[in-house]
Amino acid sequence: MTESSVSAFLPVDLDDALLVGRVWRRDGAHEGPGVIVVRGGQVFDITRTVATTADLFDRADAVEIARHAPGELIGDVKDLLAASLPGVQKESTRAHLLAPCDVQAIKACGVTFAVSLLERVIEEQAGGDRAKAAQVRETITALIGTDLSAIEPGSDAAMRLKAELQRRGAWSQYLEVGIGTDAEVFSKSQPMSAVGFGADVGLLRASAWNNPEPEIVLAVNARGETVGATLGNDVNLRDIEGRSALLLGKCKDNNGSCAIGPFVRLFDGRFTMDSVRAASVSLRVEGADDHFVLDGVSHMREISRDPLQLVAQTCGTHHQYPDGFMLFLGTMFSPIQDRDAPGSGFTHHIGDVVTISAPQLGALVNTVKLSDEIAPWTFGVRALYANLAARGIAVGG
Repeated sequence: MTESSVSAFLPVDLDDALLVGRVWRRDGAHEGPGVIVVRGGQVFDITRTVATTADLFDRADAVEIARHAPGELIGDVKDLLAASLPGVQKESTRAHLLAPCDVQAIKACGVTFAVSLLERVIEEQAGGDRAKAAQVRETITALIGTDLSAIEPGSDAAMRLKAELQRRGAWSQYLEVGIGTDAEVFSKSQPMSAVGFGADVGLLRASAWNNPEPEIVLAVNARGETVGATLGNDVNLRDIEGRSALLLGKCKDNNGSCAIGPFVRLFDGRFTMDSVRAASVSLRVEGADDHFVLDGVSHMREISRDPLQLVAQTCGTHHQYPDGFMLFLGTMFSPIQDRDAPGSGFTHHIGDVVTISAPQLGALVNTVKLSDEIAPWTFGVRALYANLAARGIAVGG
């Protein structure tokens, strides 16, 4: 892969971007994870200043630390990306990227965009059977339309629409969280379980209808302050959730089912929450076995609830996160393009390469595998703290 092609995985304004991440290093006395920053295209390990990204995000001077804290030079960021790409044997590299979060909780919001709201209703009505999806989609859109983006959740207009849909027998639990007062916020994955740029993402073997969910992910510290943003893939099993919403945990939280990265871009004078609100997110799926290609672009301006409203529904006096949390804002893209046969819609094939990108955040690239065939998750919070202690690094700095 050429230097120019690797550059496509980085923010277009790299020189102005304040990027924080994590790597796994093999080039010192103690192998293990480290916190990194990117300065002028070079990667510096600042783990001896902040042992975890959760520690960094909690610091009032996080921006200054990212810019100026002393660190060990690892090398060029393009070389690090190249060493982390799908297909590269990570064991043979000096360092490769991890998810840019560590001990934070990983939360996610659902049905925050009109398109995903409609697709969830379709899943429910189809009972998880993708063969029925096209017919159900036609029926549902004829009944409630395709443009719900102008409906403010919880508003008087939303409540009138709810009453009318209930009268018609068309109300759904997904419509309840899509246009009702309360957002859907669930636990996507466990601390330390997210995979990063270049890693395999996992599907349950039992699933025959599934898709990527490209999303922007906010980094929120222990005080409930949103300090930055990154990209995520909230891998979804449509057939399992469609059978019953009570199976949400089974379809959302599996080995490799949560990808985040490549870096968290910290908020500063150049990149703010308004940058997130104005972002466009692209999705590309490339099939390894059938040469299938899917491309799409969606826009954060179409979100039904402001990102800070979603943060407020997640944390506050009602719920605290002392280690901070990462918050998926909901998918704005539900792929329905036919793949295997006319009317069959989209589902993953093993080996698909999924790229989620945004100009100011770079690109997250992962390969689709089965959850029971990819590397098991073995390095949790206790392993992290034991590893840091063995390296003489204090936690909580």
